[in-house]
Amino acid sequence: MDRFKQIETFVQVAEAGSLAAAALKEGVSPVILGRRIDALEKRLGIKLMYRSTRRLALSEEGGAFLERCKQLLGDWEMAENEISAGRHAVSGHLIVSAPAAFGRKHVAPHAPAFLRLHPEVQISFNLTDRVVDIVREGYDMGIRIGGSVDPNFVAVKLAQNRRVVCGTPAYFARHGRPKTLEDLARHNCLAFNLQGGQQRGWYFKRQGKLVTTRVAGNLDCNDGELLHRWALEGLGLGWRSTWEIQRELLSGELETVLDEYALPDYDILAVYPQQRFQPARVRLFIEQLRQIYARPNYWIENA
Repeated sequence: MDRFKQIETFVQVAEAGSLAAAALKEGVSPVILGRRIDALEKRLGIKLMYRSTRRLALSEEGGAFLERCKQLLGDWEMAENEISAGRHAVSGHLIVSAPAAFGRKHVAPHAPAFLRLHPEVQISFNLTDRVVDIVREGYDMGIRIGGSVDPNFVAVKLAQNRRVVCGTPAYFARHGRPKTLEDLARHNCLAFNLQGGQQRGWYFKRQGKLVTTRVAGNLDCNDGELLHRWALEGLGLGWRSTWEIQRELLSGELETVLDEYALPDYDILAVYPQQRFQPARVRLFIEQLRQIYARPNYWIENA
C-alpha cells in the first residue's frame, strides 16, 4: 500500500474526528480508511489512534506523529506549487531594501534588465543605510553587507567582500601608518554614525577571534559615499568594503593598512524570511544579481 496515502489518510481522519466523517469527505467507505490506518500502525509498530466509526482519540505517539505528518504534507504541497509556478510567467510586486550607495550602483541599475525578462513584475527599492526590519516593514528581500543574519532569515551569498582600513598616500606621509590596532587611537578615523554605527568600534580578526577597536575622529556621518569621499580627500582613515574601493586601490589613490587584521567574511548577501514558499520573483532576482557579480572584472568596471 502507498505510504503517502496511509499518511494522508491518517491526517484526514485525525482532523475530521472520525472515520465516518473522513470517509464521507473522500467518497469512500470507512472500512477502506480503517484498513489504511491499520496498515500504517502495523508498519510502524505503534498504536496511533483508538477509533470507532463515530469517534476517535489519538494516542500520545499518534499526536506527535500527526504534527510531523502535517508538516510533511505541507512541504509536499509547497513543492508542487513551486514546480507548478515555474511553468508560468513570473509576476507580482518585488519590494527590495538595500544599502544606499551599494543599491544605487549595484542593485537598482540591474532592475531594467530583469524587467525585460519578466515584464509582469513590478519592483520597488528602498535604498537606506538603516538596517530595516524586512518582515515588519513589508519587504520581500534585503541586501546586506557583512554583519550577522537573524536565524529566522535565509542568507544567500552574492559576492565575496572584505572590510579594510584605507587612506591616501598623502595622509600616511603626514601621519604615518598604523602598525597595530592600538595605533588607530592616534589617527583621525572617519566613522559611520547611524544608530551608534562605527563609533562603537571597527571590527577586526586577531588570532582568529573577532575584536572591536574603538575609533574617533573629527568627522562622522551616516552616508557611506561621503565617508568614501573624505577618505579620498586625505581627511582621515576609512573602514571600507573592498567592493567600493577597488578602482582606487588599483590606481594607488588609496592604500590599505592593517591587512593582517582585516575582516575577511564581510560578504554581500541577499536575505529573505524563512518560509516554505519562496516567490519566483525573489529567487530569480537573487540569482540574476549573483550571476552579474560573478562576471570577471565586474567590481572594477562598475566601481
